[in-house]
Amino acid sequence: MSGNTFGALFRITTWGESHGRAVGVVVDGCPAGLALAAEDIQKDLDRRRPGQSKASTQRKEEDRVEILSGVFEGRTTGTPISLAVWNRDANSSAYDALRDRPRPGHADYAYQMKYAIRDHRGGGRASARETVGRVAAGAIARKLLAQEGIDIAGYVAELGGIAAEVIPSGMDELRERVESNPVRCPDIVAAQKMLELLDQVRSEGDSLGGLVVLSATGVPAGLGEPVFDKLDADLAKALMSLGAVKAVEIGAGFESARLRGSSMNDPLVLEGGKVKFESNNAGGILGGISTGAAIVCRIAVKPTPSIAKPQKTLDLKSGEAAEIEIRGRHDPAIPPRIVPVAEAMMALVLADHLLRNRAARVDGKISCR
Repeated sequence: MSGNTFGALFRITTWGESHGRAVGVVVDGCPAGLALAAEDIQKDLDRRRPGQSKASTQRKEEDRVEILSGVFEGRTTGTPISLAVWNRDANSSAYDALRDRPRPGHADYAYQMKYAIRDHRGGGRASARETVGRVAAGAIARKLLAQEGIDIAGYVAELGGIAAEVIPSGMDELRERVESNPVRCPDIVAAQKMLELLDQVRSEGDSLGGLVVLSATGVPAGLGEPVFDKLDADLAKALMSLGAVKAVEIGAGFESARLRGSSMNDPLVLEGGKVKFESNNAGGILGGISTGAAIVCRIAVKPTPSIAKPQKTLDLKSGEAAEIEIRGRHDPAIPPRIVPVAEAMMALVLADHLLRNRAARVDGKISCR
């Protein structure tokens, strides 16, 4: 299987299966001298960890990370950083009946057709558990970005048709509100309605989808390669590489198709000797290069495909019609737990382009600001 590596200079390769011995990641290209401890990574893994609330799967995993290489005396050495998280609470018996019966909405059938063999236990490599490695690597990328004053935060903007209306403008307040409730919605009133709907849907054996918004502030102007490796193109690829994501918007996104140029264009102004934009329909990116404005992305996350309702499928061995009711432990909605994963993917893209940009100019500066 190819396609397990992401990035140009800051490169990651994730490995492992949902019900295998462990999952993890190898990070190659992280500069030497970055202060790094397991606790730095664990903070983000704890945000992603299952079993923390009724809004997530009840699979109980500690998700304790082990740094196997690449760090010496608390600092990165410039060599590959290998991180491992051991699986402790896998229950493969719940999947035995699904060995020859692909689950609707999952990658089961596509994997079988491509490889003629697949790990059916929990979805194997196609499981959302693969994202443990992404989050662990993203935590390292975030430390690198923090040295340049770059900050990233995400939140659930809509769940099951219930939309957040109150969104704090400050990143610290946004994070505080997001982490104050299980659905990671900054609008406390909307969050309560989302939880009530989740209870109802879970009791019906069904699931919900939603929208997640990501913002990156402090990004200097000048990041991005302006032809095939545009910053927004790489962000779109990174976010679309998440299994449950079905659409990505940058800035005004699909709404830009309904605007006139006079409304879409973001006027430039000078404030305190610095270039600013009066609006941010571009989402902080023009010509595939960051402008210095906040980078704003929105992703559409589909409903969890593993549901308890009866679903039609085929038995691939007999070729006969079949019906399945999926057992096991699954998220009733993916958006709350995808927030730290999506943040990690944004961090990986920005860290990669930050390093690439240092080679873009003779003077080695990140940007002209």
